[in-house]
Amino acid sequence: MRHALERLAAAMCCVAGLLASFSSYAETTWERIQRTGEVRIGYANEVPFAYSDLRGRVTGESPEIAKAVFHRLGIPHVKAILTEWGALIPGLQANRFDVIAAGMYITPDRMQQVLFADPHYQLDDTLLVRKGNGRNLHSFADIARDPTLKLAVMAGTVEYDYAIKGGVSPKQILQVPNTIAQFQAVKTQRAHAAVGTRLTMKDMASKSNGRLEAVEVFHDDPAHMGYGALAFRKEDRDLRDAVNDTLQGWIGSEEHLQTIAPFGFDRNNLTQKK
Repeated sequence: MRHALERLAAAMCCVAGLLASFSSYAETTWERIQRTGEVRIGYANEVPFAYSDLRGRVTGESPEIAKAVFHRLGIPHVKAILTEWGALIPGLQANRFDVIAAGMYITPDRMQQVLFADPHYQLDDTLLVRKGNGRNLHSFADIARDPTLKLAVMAGTVEYDYAIKGGVSPKQILQVPNTIAQFQAVKTQRAHAAVGTRLTMKDMASKSNGRLEAVEVFHDDPAHMGYGALAFRKEDRDLRDAVNDTLQGWIGSEEHLQTIAPFGFDRNNLTQKK
């Protein structure tokens, strides 16, 4: 009996050793993507960064960049997974997808949670207001001066902090889940203005049948210039590095500029002029 127990214990030790060996050689995300030929990107509906078009095809500046980059890396299939903006980083960390391709700004707080690739665009913000801008809103300070004014902000975006730092009271801020809700808030006069990237605000104004406009001159802190990038889990440095190597040779090329042109981006949005 004693010898049988000893043999059983020895066998269990071997199994434990094998399991430890297997775990030490666990497949990385990048290795799995290369093996399967598929990468999963997470996005939130926000024109022109990432959205589903009328045919149901996921497009936008960030998904198209992801498609181009992974094609160059030999990955033919890009599967897009829709989520709300505030759930992008939790969804990435929960392994619902492998890359955030939503035009996400690089911020110090987000850098504590994810790895960013090199930025593929730079962009400033502005306000969406009713046609004529009757309240003469050109800055956060203009909103802060009148406590009756309401500002629609998409939850989870950096613009919330920018507004607070600009003097806007939390009571003046209407947090909404997406840009469609921002558009509706201004259109129905639940908010006097919405804030977001200039391209997004201009796109929403173009779809308002002349009822809304994007403020042409918006006085903001120059430090609030946004730099957008693909984002990865902290442990997926090899995946991020592979993407960076490809981006460095492609961003700013004529092919890249042709890829982003349909979404309103051009050479002026490059972080490094070529």
